[in-house]
Formats: sequence, structure tokens, C-alpha cells
Amino acid sequence: MKRKILIAVLVGLCVFSASGQKRKSQPAPFNRSNDKNNAFLHKQWWIGLKGGVNLSNPIVENSFAVITPTNYDGTLIGKEYKTFAPLGGQVALECAFYFRGFSISVQPGYHQMGVIYGNRFNWSDPEQSSMQVDLSFKHSHRMEYLSVPVVLKYEFPLNRFSPYVQAGAYLNTLLNATKEVTQSGIDESAGGPNHFESEPISVGATDLFARHHYGIVGGAGVYFTPGNVRLNLDIQYRWALTLLNSPSNRYDNDRLVGVGDAMDDLTLNNLVISAGVMFPLRFLSNGFKSTVNTK
Repeated sequence: MKRKILIAVLVGLCVFSASGQKRKSQPAPFNRSNDKNNAFLHKQWWIGLKGGVNLSNPIVENSFAVITPTNYDGTLIGKEYKTFAPLGGQVALECAFYFRGFSISVQPGYHQMGVIYGNRFNWSDPEQSSMQVDLSFKHSHRMEYLSVPVVLKYEFPLNRFSPYVQAGAYLNTLLNATKEVTQSGIDESAGGPNHFESEPISVGATDLFARHHYGIVGGAGVYFTPGNVRLNLDIQYRWALTLLNSPSNRYDNDRLVGVGDAMDDLTLNNLVISAGVMFPLRFLSNGFKSTVNTK
């Protein structure tokens, strides 16, 4: 009797062990990379870094000046802005949640950009036209921001490449700003042309700019997925909806007013080009593809 019981127990253990081994050898359902309907393959958290360059395009809303000419048209001393200049830079941390082609992305980072414009003044003796002085000024601004864009992307998966379009909004918070003014000209008051260039005037200009400004974002890009990471080329154009400058502080800097400068009311659009790398936060093994299998 005891022998029959022992045999029954041993048989039962063997059956249980075999059943357990069989279940263990089967991969978990969510790890089947060929199951396109599996929710795991259609949603993913990504985190990464990106950086690149940007170019600024200032848009003048209202123009202001300290000096008003009396013997020639005032438009001749108007500011001439450089478009898509100077070259700036940015670096950002990107965190994104992907679900079935759509992703919401938050990209806080450091953003440096600038504005450059020039203007000219002319003084002459009304009785002796040859006695005159021409002055040219170049104004260079550099601004540093904490920039926080939030964008919605939609991808078009093409095997390892996934082009996308994007739209969203951004908020820039001013960290620091500087301004440099270079003066040059021709002085003919001594009977002959005398070319000169003064030492640049460099000042802190944080008070000249608004503490915050915001706008909307549009653009496109592409992901390349060699494995469980994604390489990214991203192009954004940012349209500002609020003024870049601070109107209430327009004339506060005596050194700038002394050279005839007052900032215009302007917005600043920005072309931003970045490259980066993204890492998945949800993956199972080196052989597991963290994006949807498009084959």
C-alpha cells in the first residue's frame, strides 16, 4: 500500500514538474514581437538628449528712436535688422510618450539666440555741406532662456525610418541678456575724410527684455531606429505671439540712450535645427524591438 502511494506521489511530482517546465518555456504574450495587435508594441516612453543650432527672424511691431532728424527724412535713420541671424544654439532633455503613431513630447532646455540690427546718423553744417559726420551703429543682442516646448507628433513608420510632423507651443523664461554696440563713421568736419571706429559698448541688457514670452511651434523630422534606441533629426519653426522686449524699460539704460538707441517693439521667430538620441524606458531584452514591427 505504501509503495503504491509513493509511486502515485512520484508520478504526480513528475507531471507537475513537466507542466511547469512547459509553461516556463513559453514566452510571455507581451514579448511576442510578431503580435502587431499587442498593446505593448504600440506604446512606449522615451527619454533622451538633443542639441543643435537656431537662427532668429525679428518682426518689428512698432519702431522707436531717441534722435529725430530735422533736416532729412527720419526713415533714413531707421533700424535695419538681419534676418535669420546670428547663429544660436540649444540643448534639451526630451521626454515623450508614444501611442499608436502619436506622441506627446516635453523638451525643457537651454536656448541661446540673438538679434542684430544697424542704423546710421548724419550731421552736417547747413552753410557748408562738406562739413559733415556720418555715424554707423551695429547693435548685437544675446539672450539666454529656459525654453519649454510641448509638442504633439504624428509618425509615418517606414521600417527603420519614421518621418513625423509636429505642432505645439513653447514658453521661454529669460535667464540673461547682453548687448554690444559698435560705432564707426566718417568725420569730414576737419576738411577731409577721417574714418574711425570706437571701442564696443557692452552692457547687461536683461531689463530690456520681457521676463517671459511664448508662441507656437510647427515642424517636421525623422527618427532612425537601428535597434532599441532612436536617432533623431528635428526641425522646428517657432512663431512668437508676445513681445520679446520690455516696453516699460525701453529708455532705462543711460549708456544706450546716449548713443541714440531705443529698442523697438518686436517679436522673434526662430528656426531650430536639432539632432539627438532617444532611449526607451520599457523594453524586455536586447532582442526585443521597442517600436512597432512594420515588416
